[in-house]
Amino acid sequence: MAKAELLLALVASLVVLPFSSLAVYQDFCIADLSAAATPGGYPCKPPKDVTADDFHYGGLATPGTALKPFKISLGSAVVTTFPGLNGLGISAARMVMVPGGVAPLHSHPGGTELIFVIEGSVVCGFISATLNRVYTKTLYAGDLMVLPQGQLHFQYSHGNTTAVTLSSFSSDNPGLQILDFALFANDLPTEVVNKVTNLDELQIVKLKALFGGRG
Repeated sequence: MAKAELLLALVASLVVLPFSSLAVYQDFCIADLSAAATPGGYPCKPPKDVTADDFHYGGLATPGTALKPFKISLGSAVVTTFPGLNGLGISAARMVMVPGGVAPLHSHPGGTELIFVIEGSVVCGFISATLNRVYTKTLYAGDLMVLPQGQLHFQYSHGNTTAVTLSSFSSDNPGLQILDFALFANDLPTEVVNKVTNLDELQIVKLKALFGGRG
């Protein structure tokens, strides 16, 4: 093979391979949650202190935290609850949704979500940031839908049975921002919310009372 062809092949292989695969410096890095997080994740727990328990998490075996206004329960396995995920670029969440339940408009700024329906059925959709176009599907047991990183999305129950979903994320800490909480669960003044949303002030006051906001 000529030198030019060899150089071209080498460059092509570097483009195809993820840069993270070119060097693996250690087998794992269990998060030391007693230390502050860095842009690259949490510092590593000393290897001598690592046990099999660091690679196990049972937190998704139960319904999780109830979000009463929305009739859903949510359990999550992210780096702050499951330190073994540190630096691995994966995490998970389990949602239980009773009839009439809804996962309101929210986003995960740090990761893409892949949602899998275990039981029941849900309507799932997201709104593209560029076109404000809505992509919606009714999902049944066994179905998957991908929700691209950072896009506002939602789910709500379909039918009269409880639905259970399992989501995986492309980050060990994808983040979560719920639009209702962002608007009504803090001290953003009512007049400001009115200006930026055109919602009636009486309705804003009602929603602030519901979500624990002030102002």
